[in-house]
Amino acid sequence: MVWEVVNKLVLHMQRIDAHQHFWQFDPVRDSWINEEMEVVKQDFLPANLKPLLQQNNIDGCVVVQSDQSEKENTFHLNNAANADFIKGIVGWIDLQAENVEERLAYYSSFKIMKGFRHVLQGETDRGLMLKPAFMNGISKLQQFEFTYDILIFPDQLQYLPALVEAFPNQKFVIDHIAKPNIKEQKIADWKKNIQALREYKNLYCKISGMVTEADWKGWEQKDFTPYLDTVVETFGSDRIIFGSDWPVCLVAASYQQMLIIVTDYFSSFTENEQANFFGLNAVQFYNL
Repeated sequence: MVWEVVNKLVLHMQRIDAHQHFWQFDPVRDSWINEEMEVVKQDFLPANLKPLLQQNNIDGCVVVQSDQSEKENTFHLNNAANADFIKGIVGWIDLQAENVEERLAYYSSFKIMKGFRHVLQGETDRGLMLKPAFMNGISKLQQFEFTYDILIFPDQLQYLPALVEAFPNQKFVIDHIAKPNIKEQKIADWKKNIQALREYKNLYCKISGMVTEADWKGWEQKDFTPYLDTVVETFGSDRIIFGSDWPVCLVAASYQQMLIIVTDYFSSFTENEQANFFGLNAVQFYNL
């Protein structure tokens, strides 16, 4: 009985929001935030997130880059120095640069820097991840124990098997379940390509960002079920990670509404499976 109580306390302490953002809004730099996203055209800083985490019993977060600059890394490192609930940072470096190893070595001196991401979804070259210069950058991550977040649209899923197979010891995670078109319930091609990733044990998937791919004003809980079913069947309970995508999620849902979607879905899962999804897998993946 004592050990059960202890285990429950430990599990509670591991609730992690593994995908959120901070920014001081800049209309030029943040041009991806269009007129339809008026609600997020403002500053979002640790002081704005902290009460939301407390209200929803979330113990910590991983902040992910939204601007492709090393200035962004400094911004997040400064925030983390003053907010102990920030448990990790996924930053940005130019993976195709000749001095990529030197920059990785520099950031390895910051224990809270856990990995990196590139906005592949916005690249004209849809298969950029398989180009030699990019893959050279990926090849340098493991020696510093850095992870890699994969931000792509569904049309780029076709390139993932070659990437993750080339680096079997590198930890990868797909952001936002690869952004399927939930609004129009387009699932067939996305589902086939997600299922093709089942055997790659070095690849995880973040269940995050779904509301932004749905009908912002008219989504229903049931809209997400077939997508959630596919991800869970593919990755199991050990390779799925919770992320809010706050504040981007605010274009379609409050923090609590977004959390309710996944809480309801996973309510029938075992306590251990829920603990894995809501935090322990993030702790393991990012070495928090």
